[in-house]
Amino acid sequence: MSAAERWIPFRLRDLVDILATESSEPERFRELHRIVAAVVHHEYRQELERLKDAYAPFNPDADHRVIRTWSDDERTECQRVLVAALTDLVEAANYEAVGREVLGGAVEGESLLKLRLHVDLDDFDEILFFRRGLSRRTEEVSHLFGLRHKPVEFTNCARILIYLKFRDAEHFEAAGRRDLPFEPGSTIIKLFQDVPRADLEMLLPNTEVRMRTTDKLVIGVPALLSGLVVLVTKVASSLGLLVLLVLFWVGVRDDEVDIGQTQLAAIALGLGSLLAFGWRQWTKFKNRRIQFMKTLSENLYFRNLDNDVGVFHHLLDAAAEEEIKEILLALHFLTDGPETADGLDERIEAWSAEHLDCVFDFDVRDALDKLGDLGLIEVRDDEHHAVSLDEARRRLDQRWDAYFAAPALPR
Repeated sequence: MSAAERWIPFRLRDLVDILATESSEPERFRELHRIVAAVVHHEYRQELERLKDAYAPFNPDADHRVIRTWSDDERTECQRVLVAALTDLVEAANYEAVGREVLGGAVEGESLLKLRLHVDLDDFDEILFFRRGLSRRTEEVSHLFGLRHKPVEFTNCARILIYLKFRDAEHFEAAGRRDLPFEPGSTIIKLFQDVPRADLEMLLPNTEVRMRTTDKLVIGVPALLSGLVVLVTKVASSLGLLVLLVLFWVGVRDDEVDIGQTQLAAIALGLGSLLAFGWRQWTKFKNRRIQFMKTLSENLYFRNLDNDVGVFHHLLDAAAEEEIKEILLALHFLTDGPETADGLDERIEAWSAEHLDCVFDFDVRDALDKLGDLGLIEVRDDEHHAVSLDEARRRLDQRWDAYFAAPALPR
């Protein structure tokens, strides 16, 4: 995993078990984890409703009756809120934005699937990519037409989130493009797993599979040789008769061409052989293209995790878990004594490297902001002091009760 990533690559339950065994009050720490988790998940539930409301005008999988319509201004505002809320959520889940230059490099580079993929990025009005969990992997890739295999090392992304908004129909009509496999103006949200960074373009819905130079040679060279054999053995004599006949008709040749049933049969046989040869080559080309499409479809099938509204639920759970892990890590180390932000950051990262054999970029500022919002730390002279575990639980109990307290009635 990249050292620059903020993602904490451990299950929450496993991390809690490790921290609890190191705590001087393990049972109280586990109880604190339960109420922290309840508070964080409850607060993220409000974000889920906000996302669902913003996505409602664009949701292609809605199974409920629509009792209202949205104006163009309302749709524009919903799109703005959707992008802002989705970006906040993926950042909370410790995803990193994929720059346009990285995506462009994937489009221009060679696919690990040995496919030539073509993508027109101008089809999109807006495109956002986010990734999490970079790692270096090695796989055996066949070459020399499958006769040999060689190891190929590449950068893999554990999770990829894409948000796309296609351009309106006018854009595609102006380009003369019809029978599109997508709906112009539509919005797409998808989540994928285990995607090589060099193959990011295969996740786009307008990806087209095209022939590589190698594939053209594999089909073209045998076709050329076979075509020459067909021309020499079956078509040459027929073409000779046809050429003489045409020359007589246009007045270039004076001698009349005598064509009987035998000659007509030879011409028919030659033309039939030529048409059959052309049909066989076209079928080979189509079959190879279908094989490429099958390879692409199989890879997408096993990499797809979620779509549309389902992505919100997936991301919300990931964001809540990351926040809980950050809170508990920071609180655990602050219970040993006050620390500055930089000191706490160094302690947690050093502990992770030593005890977990893992290096990540702990987002200490975010963790301290969350602890401050929950009222679990106090700041004095640039040092952060944690309240006791009993006091932390009491304050969180009060916060939880306040969620469901009935508002005071006006007098």
